[in-house]
This record gives sequence, structure tokens and C-alpha cells, in this order.
Amino acid sequence: MLPSRDLARLVEIMAALRTPETGCPWDLEQDFSTIAPYTVEEAYEVADAIARGDLADLKDELGDLLLQVVFHSQLAREQGLFELGDVVEAITTKLIRRHPHVFGAARDLSPEAVKALWSEIKDAEKAERAAARAAAGLPPETRGGALEGVPATMPAMTRALKLQEKAGRVGFDWNDARAVLDKIREETEEVSEVLDEGGLAAVRDEVGDLMFAVVNLARHAGIDPEAALRGTNEKFTRRFAFLEVALAARGLKPQDATLDEMEALWQQAKHQERGTDGIADGPASA
Repeated sequence: MLPSRDLARLVEIMAALRTPETGCPWDLEQDFSTIAPYTVEEAYEVADAIARGDLADLKDELGDLLLQVVFHSQLAREQGLFELGDVVEAITTKLIRRHPHVFGAARDLSPEAVKALWSEIKDAEKAERAAARAAAGLPPETRGGALEGVPATMPAMTRALKLQEKAGRVGFDWNDARAVLDKIREETEEVSEVLDEGGLAAVRDEVGDLMFAVVNLARHAGIDPEAALRGTNEKFTRRFAFLEVALAARGLKPQDATLDEMEALWQQAKHQERGTDGIADGPASA
């Protein structure tokens, strides 16, 4: 079996890996549920390569992600459900249908009009699926309502954003970002109250409400909350690394230094990055 640029060869290799007795023992043990975590992991590794600007690594990571699609398709083929060709047909059909402004009669649409048209088409597809299930004598899908289509397995922050967007489309939304900011102040007070009263479950619930409100603020401000937090994580990592290097030059580790010493170095890191003295805002702040 030789490498190839042909997708069909990848399908053949995957089938060989899944062939009983001659295939790979590990691959033969897998099913949809055991492979799913790897699929999610590979998607994150693609995003990481993009964030790092490593386009050579991106090529490899995209290959790993493609393998996940082929793996799931092979599992489905073995069960007589569908195969890779059906997956390709499904997505090409969807893309053509959802882009009448490219492949159909609708032309010269604004980005806002394209987004509205996309939602209309998705609603029509949903109605058609429901009708097809009814005609086949199948029960209605268990999921439904305005929040349909937001997987529970999605990362919590991303899922919060998607839920808010869907609720906003039917009018359940704040009027502006400052109204959300007021909600954040309210949620902060509620967190303070439960911290005083004690009770881990209550604190968890209120902190969750606060985080949900912060995601909402980012959405209203036109900011991707996941990207914003990712940027802050990287900033924190850079500044903490500066702190560790500076302490090492003194023969110290973070656990050997006082909080005041680390705070002073943290402010130096901020000064170095921003080119200003900045405002002291605590060792764990951005």
C-alpha cells in the first residue's frame, strides 16, 4: 500500500485497517463513541495550528481531521448505513441549496440578506425533515424548538454563545451591551452573597450565571468570547513566563518568592508589553 494524493486511497487504507484478522487490533476495537473524542481533539489541533501560524503543521492536522471523517464513514459503511460518497453528496447538496446567491437565481445580496436567507433555508430544511419522518411513520425528533441544533457536547462557552444567538433570533435578547453589563453587576452581587452563605452547589450555579452573562456581553460587543479568552490565556502565559525567568535570574522559583515580589515582576511584564507603567491590578489579572 503506497501513499497517494487520491482520497480513494485513504478510504482503502482505512478499510484495510478495519479488516478482521489482518487489520489493526486497535482500529478494529473502535466504534462511533470511542472515536468521537479524537474527532473533537483533531479539530482543536487544526485550530491550534492556525492560531500559531504554522501552516506546515496545519497540513498535517487537516489530514488527521480528514481521517476522522473517513473513519466514521467506514464504521457506517460496515453497518450498512452510509459511506464517504454519501457524506460528500450530503454536504455538496447542502452547500448548493444554502447558497442560491451563488448557485441560483438570487444575486447581489448584502451580507445581512445572505444571513437571513441562510436561516430561512435551514428552517425549510427542518420542516422537510419533519414531514419526511411523518411520512415514513417515524416519531418526531426528540429535539426541537428555537434552541435546536446546539450540541450538548460542545465546549460550554461556545455552546452558551450559540444558545444566546438562537434565542436572540426569536426576540429573547437584551437591547444593548450596557444592559448586559448591568446584568453582570447583578450576577456578581449574587456570587458575593452565596460566597458569604457557603454551599458549593450554590456558588457553582451563580458563577455559571456570571460566566453566561459575560459571554452575552462579548456577543453584544461583537467579540468572540472564546477568542477573547484564548488571547488572555496567551497573555497570562507570556507574563508568567517573564516572571519565572526573572525569578530564576535571582536563583528563585515562584514558590520561593513572596506575592509582592511576583506582583512587582508582573507589573514589569505588563510595562514591557504595553510600553506604559499600567495600573496595578493583581497577580492573576490580565
